[in-house]
Amino acid sequence: MRDLVDVDWLAEHLHDDALVVVDASMAPPGSNDPLPTDGIPGAVRFDVEGRMSRQSDADGLGPVGVHDMLAPDDFERALRDLGIRAGDRVVAYDAAGMFSSARAWWMLRAAGVDAAVLDGGLPAWLAAGHPLAPVAESLGRAGDVAVRWDASAFVDADTTAAALESGAAAVLDARSPARFSGAEPDPRAGVRPGHMPGARSLHYATVAPGGRLRPADELAELLASAAGERPIVATCGSGVTAAVVALAATLTGREATVYDGSWSDWGRADSGRPIATGD
Repeated sequence: MRDLVDVDWLAEHLHDDALVVVDASMAPPGSNDPLPTDGIPGAVRFDVEGRMSRQSDADGLGPVGVHDMLAPDDFERALRDLGIRAGDRVVAYDAAGMFSSARAWWMLRAAGVDAAVLDGGLPAWLAAGHPLAPVAESLGRAGDVAVRWDASAFVDADTTAAALESGAAAVLDARSPARFSGAEPDPRAGVRPGHMPGARSLHYATVAPGGRLRPADELAELLASAAGERPIVATCGSGVTAAVVALAATLTGREATVYDGSWSDWGRADSGRPIATGD
């Protein structure tokens, strides 16, 4: 499966000339745990919390969510700053196993970059007995990658609302069941608890228990149970773990997109969007 690689494959290809490994680790919302400074040898930091997400609305794209996608030109510039070149294959991993690495993969895929996720992430790398090295901020070379943007990779609140209204696509929420039901408060200030009316819960940890994706046949069953045969709009707290659902859909040949702002956008107290609570 080209969009997913395992530790053995990465260890074998780690020193390939056109292979770039990116560390997309980030802390879960509400966590103050520091990110590890060491990772897979040769890896560079793919900073989802920082330069790899929009930090202002100066680009004219409107209000900024927590981890909104950069404009294509800005993303191209950020990738070139990392040192990524045309023809590179990028493998993303994270320190949790599979939490934010799929977000990096989805962003790269949307930009037309050949990318994959490391199944099991850094814990799997360590469990296999492989060494660590400091994660760099760049590859120390000039990048020249050209972004070829796929506008269908991300959708906004209006498109998501239309899918909920028409039922033409299934909206799958990757947050925990407690956050979906509203039993647990949202970890972000000013964001209401609950979920979008008509959305279905599919926790990303159910898709990737222990940081490893389930086998393709099990993924297919999970998605069929939650979405039937409809296309999938994946959502979560801020568009990060929604990409785990999008990865599962891609690996099983299904059509999927990611609601970029996700609940941090929809659930804002001033958004005017309806919410539901309960299962």
